[in-house]
Amino acid sequence: MKTTTATAEVLNDLVQINNDRIEGYEKARQELKDGDADLKTLFLNMISESQKYKMALATEVAASGEDIETGTTTSGKIYRGWMDVKALFTGHDRKTVLNNCEFGEDAAQNAYKLALEVEDLPANIRELIADQKTALRVSHDEIKRLRDSQA
Repeated sequence: MKTTTATAEVLNDLVQINNDRIEGYEKARQELKDGDADLKTLFLNMISESQKYKMALATEVAASGEDIETGTTTSGKIYRGWMDVKALFTGHDRKTVLNNCEFGEDAAQNAYKLALEVEDLPANIRELIADQKTALRVSHDEIKRLRDSQA
C-alpha cells in the first residue's frame, strides 16, 4: 500500500507540473502580439499535449484509488508571477516570451527526471513517465530552437 501511495504522489506531482505548463502557455499566448500566430498555434499544441499527459497520469492515479491533484505547484505559481513582473520591464516580444517558456520547459524536464529517480515505481508507470519526458524534451528543444533564432 505504501508503494501505491508513493506512486500516486509522484504521478500527482507530474499532474501539477502539466497544470503549470498549461497555465504557462495560456499566459504566454496572451502576451504575444497578433503577428505571432505561429507561436500562438505552437503554444496551443503544447497546451493540448499537457492536457493529454495529465489525463494519462490522472488515470493511473485514479486506478490506484488515490485522489487526483487539480491545482498547480507553488513553484509554478511563483514562476508565473515572476513572468508578470518581468514582462512589465521587458515587454512582450517573442524572445522574452520564448525565454520564459524555455524556463518552464526546463522545470518540467527536471520534474520528470526527479520522478524517474524514485525507486520502486511499477514498470508501466516508469515507462509512462519516461515516454512523456521524451516527448516533452522535443517540445523543450523546439522552444529553445525558436528562442535562439530570434535576433
